[in-house]
Amino acid sequence: MKFLAAAIQMLATPDKELNLREAEAKVREAAARGAKVVALPEVFNWRGDKKEEKKHAEPVSGPTARLMARLAQELSIYLLCGSFLEEIPGGKAYNTSLLLDPKGIPIACYRKIHLFDVDIERGVSTMESETRQPGEDIVVAETEFCPMGLTICYDLRFPELYRALVAKGAQLIFVPSAFTALTGEAHWEPLLRARAIENQVYIVAPDQIGKNPKSFATYGNSMIVDPWGRVLARASDLPAVIFAEVDLSYLAKVRAELPSLTHRKVF
Repeated sequence: MKFLAAAIQMLATPDKELNLREAEAKVREAAARGAKVVALPEVFNWRGDKKEEKKHAEPVSGPTARLMARLAQELSIYLLCGSFLEEIPGGKAYNTSLLLDPKGIPIACYRKIHLFDVDIERGVSTMESETRQPGEDIVVAETEFCPMGLTICYDLRFPELYRALVAKGAQLIFVPSAFTALTGEAHWEPLLRARAIENQVYIVAPDQIGKNPKSFATYGNSMIVDPWGRVLARASDLPAVIFAEVDLSYLAKVRAELPSLTHRKVF
């Protein structure tokens, strides 16, 4: 089985309405060009001052999710709502990724497990845990194409999560991100290709791009990587939609010819 996947690269700003218009336009572009699985980046609907995060958090079935559900249904696509801030009781929010089926029905909800708490010399200092609550559940969605695993950005640095997703059957894993420009230059491509090679899966990684006036600069270079580790599609440093064919028979061939998953020993 084959299908066309698309990853959307955009710059989310503190203007939620503008972001949603941009996201909708790019989703429509992807569908018009034949994509059956479309993925948006992390915090695609709003990205601004962390002091305002709670104000912009929404219920998991709130306005952003409803808009995207209508879009998925109209276009008859699987749509990954990269992530948005989910309203929860207390002073924090979840960073939540929602996968919608072609009827607009949510079939998977993943809450980011690993929070980005770093203080890197040369300018990246942030503590997501000050305003966000970590999730706990590993999520794989069954679709008409293949099982799809959900992760978000900083999760990429934790290979154990990806092993667990593959153990649950994942053949494609989403990595919606707002990867920093500083870390992205050295780490983004090697990590994406490593996760694809180690787990013999397709990786669909839509990233934010550009400098947000209220946050750090993001790297862009959204990618789709195949199970051999080849980069099938890569964006530049501008807003874009990238496309690649996902070939599940090729995935099966890679796993059969180089059966590292079955050779794996657990220590």
